[in-house]
Amino acid sequence: MSVALDRSLAHGVGHVADPDAAPVVSLRGITKIFPGLIANDAVDFDIRAGEIHALLGENGAGKSTLMNVLTGIYQPDAGQILLDGQPTRFVSPAQAIGAGIGMIHQHFKLIQAFTVAENIHLGWGETPVLISAKDIEDRTRILAEKFNLAVRPEARIDEISAGEQQRVEILKVLARGARILILDEPTAVLTPPEARELFKALRQFRAAGNSVVFISHKLDEVLAISDRITILRAGKKVALREAAGCTPSILANLMVGRDVVLHHARPASPHQANPGDPPPMVLQDVSALNDRGLPALTGIELELRAGEILGIAGVAGNGQRELSEVLTGVRPLQGGDIVIAGYRVPSSNPAMFRDAGIGHIPEDRLRSGLAPSLSIIDNAVLREYVIPPVARGHFIDHGSAAALAKRIAKDAEVGIPSFQMPVRNLSGGNQQRLVARREMRIAKSVLVAAYPTRGLDVGAINTMIDYLVALRDSGVAVVMFSEELEELLNLADRIAVLYEGRIMGIFNAKGADMEEIGLLMGGKTKHGERVA
Repeated sequence: MSVALDRSLAHGVGHVADPDAAPVVSLRGITKIFPGLIANDAVDFDIRAGEIHALLGENGAGKSTLMNVLTGIYQPDAGQILLDGQPTRFVSPAQAIGAGIGMIHQHFKLIQAFTVAENIHLGWGETPVLISAKDIEDRTRILAEKFNLAVRPEARIDEISAGEQQRVEILKVLARGARILILDEPTAVLTPPEARELFKALRQFRAAGNSVVFISHKLDEVLAISDRITILRAGKKVALREAAGCTPSILANLMVGRDVVLHHARPASPHQANPGDPPPMVLQDVSALNDRGLPALTGIELELRAGEILGIAGVAGNGQRELSEVLTGVRPLQGGDIVIAGYRVPSSNPAMFRDAGIGHIPEDRLRSGLAPSLSIIDNAVLREYVIPPVARGHFIDHGSAAALAKRIAKDAEVGIPSFQMPVRNLSGGNQQRLVARREMRIAKSVLVAAYPTRGLDVGAINTMIDYLVALRDSGVAVVMFSEELEELLNLADRIAVLYEGRIMGIFNAKGADMEEIGLLMGGKTKHGERVA
């Protein structure tokens, strides 16, 4: 389900930027070099007061690096930063926020066991030394009302949705006096309603004369929210455009340097299953608990079919993560059975599921799909380290491991300057592609792909979809989780709707009623009645 934002709201309404005014921030000739990689190559970038300036580019184009230089996380190897016309350099993010520049990263930096109010007040100079929990919750409510960001001050971070966590991060920055807000892939973890609420808050922030840098791969969102757009490609600035004169096709072509097909349905699978073969996997009356011991899945009945993409549609937080983990043996069952190729198997045995040919692209690639501090080699062979040729008896053949890692990276089209560097140093999109290619090697029978296109640029999305279609056409059953209903309708063969841990209905994608599916995603029938 697309965000369906109205472009007319992005321009004119509350827009106060003066095109002739001096920029509040100017980056001049910024160059940042890592071993074997020029991340930014003499990049110029200006931010005006009262504008939303989008920063666009493929995965690894240097967008996040450029903003990390601005906010003091990295120091530039060449170039200059001007703040209100004066040369400056920040040696830490704290110094940048002190100057009114705050950044919200893709991966939130919140303490899960603390409340919303505690996270906002932690490390803030204006937090009184002696203060009660009630007082910081009251202070948080006042801040939330001031910036029109709805939060629950008393809720623990691990109890709230990704969208709520993002609002907490933004509130932390705004409370500390930010006048320039940098958002790195802000809608990657948001539902469409949450994205609309975020955009509303950003427009209000801009209308007060403040500035926003909006880093995203979603072209429709960039056009809906931004005033100007800077495009980076391979570390270099290739274009600066007014949003009002752009189209998605123009932006896509500037990003990748070639014509890109943005949306098209894939043909049906040519695979013909043998009628006598059992389904690759069947879930029978499956129930499971979430991490807090509360019911997450109830009465799940699903049959995966060889040579088919089964789409799982639903708003985030309705049991998607738990279902993907049940399908891959990561989460134990509370009840019901899993049948793989005709045989009942014990749940909560990931190694057995791997040996049965079931691959898993997890929802949280960095925390669940990768070991961030380990090398790219270690992460690439993570699923095959006990399998020859990587395994040699009880030992690892490091030469074979390095060769396999290079083969996976080549297949994933990920450029890597050093395979010994920690995998966390890769861009989010490159991490996603590396995990996807690694798991495709495992997926001889089933691939469970949770939000596989999340955070990818337009070119990488097409590549990822081609991966999934190729697997489907080879006879693999693909389960694809997505909040983008249009994406599922274009790609899936069948669509199952998940709401509050239950399957609300299963539809053939061809000819499916988009309105009916969308209503079921919100727990309502086609007649607007609430589902019991």
